[in-house]
Amino acid sequence: MTPHPTATVARPPGRRLRRTHTSGIGLLAAATILAGVASTATAGPPTQSSAAPAYGVQQDGGPNELSETTRLQDRRSLVVGDRAYAMGDESGLYPASGWHIRGEMAGFWSQPIKLLDGLWFGVDGAWLGKDVQAAKYTSGHGYQRIDYPGDLGVKRTDFVPDGLRATLVGLTFTSPTAKTVKLDVDAHSELMPSYPWGWTTPNAGTANLPDTGSYGDGVLQFREQGTPPFTNAQPHDYTALVGSSLRPTAHALGPNHRGPQDPAVICPADGLTPARCDDSLVGKGTGGRLTYSLDLKPGKSTTAWFAVAGSDQSRSEASREFRRAISAPEKLLEAKLSDRAKIASMTAVDLPGDRLLQQSVEWSKQNLADSVQESRDLQIRDVNEGKDYPAPAGTVDSARWFGAGFPDYPWLFATDGEYTAYAAVAAGQFAVAKEHLRALREVSDLLNNRSGKVAHEVMPTGDVYFGSNQSAGNTDETVKFPSAVALLWRWTGDKRFVDEMYDFAVRNLQYVYRELDDDGDGWPEGLANVERAGMGVEKLDSTVYLARGLRDLADLAAAKGDQQTRQWATAKADDLESRFETQWWVAQAFGYADSVDDAANPANDNTPIFQRHWIGVTPMEATLVRPGRPASPLASPEHAKIALDQREKPCYTGEFGLFHTGTGPTSDPAGNPLPPCDPVVSTVKSERAIFGLNTAIMAVAEGNFGRLGTNQQRVYTTGNARIQLDPTVWETPGAMPEIAPSPDAPANINRPFYDRSMALQAWGAYGILWPVVAQQLGVSPDLGHGRLAIVPQLPEGQNKIAGSNIRLGSGSADVSASLVNKELRTNVRIEGIKANVTIGAVLPAGAEVARVALDGRGTAYKLVPTARGTEVQVVARGTSSSLKITLR
Repeated sequence: MTPHPTATVARPPGRRLRRTHTSGIGLLAAATILAGVASTATAGPPTQSSAAPAYGVQQDGGPNELSETTRLQDRRSLVVGDRAYAMGDESGLYPASGWHIRGEMAGFWSQPIKLLDGLWFGVDGAWLGKDVQAAKYTSGHGYQRIDYPGDLGVKRTDFVPDGLRATLVGLTFTSPTAKTVKLDVDAHSELMPSYPWGWTTPNAGTANLPDTGSYGDGVLQFREQGTPPFTNAQPHDYTALVGSSLRPTAHALGPNHRGPQDPAVICPADGLTPARCDDSLVGKGTGGRLTYSLDLKPGKSTTAWFAVAGSDQSRSEASREFRRAISAPEKLLEAKLSDRAKIASMTAVDLPGDRLLQQSVEWSKQNLADSVQESRDLQIRDVNEGKDYPAPAGTVDSARWFGAGFPDYPWLFATDGEYTAYAAVAAGQFAVAKEHLRALREVSDLLNNRSGKVAHEVMPTGDVYFGSNQSAGNTDETVKFPSAVALLWRWTGDKRFVDEMYDFAVRNLQYVYRELDDDGDGWPEGLANVERAGMGVEKLDSTVYLARGLRDLADLAAAKGDQQTRQWATAKADDLESRFETQWWVAQAFGYADSVDDAANPANDNTPIFQRHWIGVTPMEATLVRPGRPASPLASPEHAKIALDQREKPCYTGEFGLFHTGTGPTSDPAGNPLPPCDPVVSTVKSERAIFGLNTAIMAVAEGNFGRLGTNQQRVYTTGNARIQLDPTVWETPGAMPEIAPSPDAPANINRPFYDRSMALQAWGAYGILWPVVAQQLGVSPDLGHGRLAIVPQLPEGQNKIAGSNIRLGSGSADVSASLVNKELRTNVRIEGIKANVTIGAVLPAGAEVARVALDGRGTAYKLVPTARGTEVQVVARGTSSSLKITLR
């Protein structure tokens, strides 16, 4: 994880699928949202109100909305569609935000270009968000709403229709008397690509050309045309259009038109003063105003819609997108709500003993949907960490992916997508997970001449910042790719997808052994997820994920009938696993080394280097699938217990989860706070920043070993859920951020908008969805082999959990587990799946079985020791099974 140049710390590089959603319900939902009343159209699990609210979690009338009323101008807002997104603040203003292009990463975007800095509304001369202060911001499933108080009620609703390069904004007015309102709409353009950035060569200032503005047929038009003045730059024609279905009474053009943010305060080139600004040093946009007259009837709501649309291809495409958006806003909102209702209906959970986690599951599914991005005509080139700008190696016609984080990372990352895939399958969002992997394969093969190396960081333009054959790249994401393919195969049974990905997966691991093992010791070399000084050449997480990748590749190879690859991968895996504990375990540190083999010290030949980074948890987090054995993590059970116990201590764990780098003795002059948990002297200071990913890794690791207690997994699931759902902590309601408020990472809300970590980061959902679905509910599909196991484990102190419409292939499963007195029950219903089904339960510690009955009759069963504990396993019959285990 790489800190950005200015911030203290930031990110690195029962329901069925066929359930209908009628248009009448959709129109009602759209109408109630515009009116500011929470929609009840979307079915969902029991709401937070069914139990005492945890941490003061707020909900507006149902599970689909969360609201905030305090410090709205200090909080970022976000609405996303797959072809466009928009970020401002929660009062309806648009402070300059983000740091990749300092101050330019928010506003209105349609990949791969930015369209506008912002859109502002003035009512009878009073600007919303400044002269008329916002009273409440509401985040919904696929939309947002801002309420403005006063005799004239105004509600603003923003959403982005999927499939359109446009954002829609609706202003709903309600007046107690007949009234004519003058409405001014200001727009300020900033047409620029997502790459180059502020510090690259060429940089954003060179690449960004001046915008021009014009007016015609009721619409503001902004364009940027020309060829930037650097080698290999290509001519472009960018367009942004702003308008309404209403006819303006007047218009104006000029260099400003930022509503109440005129005159603009320009962001500094560096430093953190002023803390809030309006435009960047590289900004070359222009502005315009549209003025409307609205006749309001007493007591009747009137909604005026406005669209921001654009294109990096042509004005005609921008015009087409604008017309499609503005011609039917309510129908598009209805469609958005319907799509999000389908997402909500999948993996619907009921967790009576942990309503906060239940609600986090619901919002994490929406966070994944809010992360989907798509771009066309990507020109693939290796920009060598921003130092070069060569001619493109080729073109990828279309790419679709889970954007890593907003506003600074909404592009295609390998390691992010590989972690996010686990959350995506648990949520039933298979298609985008597959498309993400396809995009990585296509880009990587063009960039790296089919070497097998996976590109790390890919712009929507096609520029690859890091991850070519010529750069160090990140070894961990190359070795994780076969596991992501195997994951999708097991959850979907999609043989064609395996056929499509198999050759690349084979080349991934062949590349690692051919190019990244110079000393021949089997431990892969190169960078990995922790990009910090003082680490050895060979990293722990790359080694752990290589072990898993080898087993997964062997499984894929067996299914493909490729015995040579199966034997090769199995032999490599056997060798690595046989030597792992001896090489990597550091007894005096109560954990695993972060790396080995210090290149600067020839005498250090695979000597462990211990620095307390979060990757020390990965041996417990990554589960290996071995033929004829229960799936289990790479770490031995004995060492796993020691290491997990250690990581739960205050040296490693804070209020919201796991630190990036724990505290303890160090030779670093900065020293480390807190009493030490071990005597090992490291060479680095602690980094007590709590990333959502670190906490997710720890939550999954705890669950792999059946450690579901209140002081174990629940600490980490609660940590990620709170930063998403706790009003005392969140910035954007319902959005899981990149970094939690931490001792070494101040809360985003108290930092300048151009110096914050991400408001929404996709991979944190891994630590919510996977623990609930795969570990607590115990759903473990292997549909590629025609098998499905559902073996729940009740968390400590809880007597019931359930999940419905858990998507598996083209079908689904409903699961419930309960413990009443001495009866452990598992109920499973399967629909649309052809598989041999095993059901069961993990026994409570120390429990013994007196009797097992399936569907009311005594039945044969197996007791299977696993890393989670002892599992009772029974072969299910039919599509609906009820298992009762009577304990002694």
